[in-house]
Amino acid sequence: MSNDIVEGRWKQIRGDAKEWWGKLTDSDLDRIAGKRDQLAGALQEKYGYTRAKADVEIERRLKEYDQKHATPA
Repeated sequence: MSNDIVEGRWKQIRGDAKEWWGKLTDSDLDRIAGKRDQLAGALQEKYGYTRAKADVEIERRLKEYDQKHATPA
């Protein structure tokens, strides 16, 4: 999922993001505002992830989100 898509769908994704990464506060999620770089930085700070691990985690969760919310063809 591209950065633009994350920003555009952040309001929908945000609820799941709170479940995935419980250490992120509402204030963190407001600041992130769907920006992938900001999310990766927050995960590094709160969870001690490397940048590479944060990127992999974000991509994995976004794929799960898309599969969960996919509309049948």
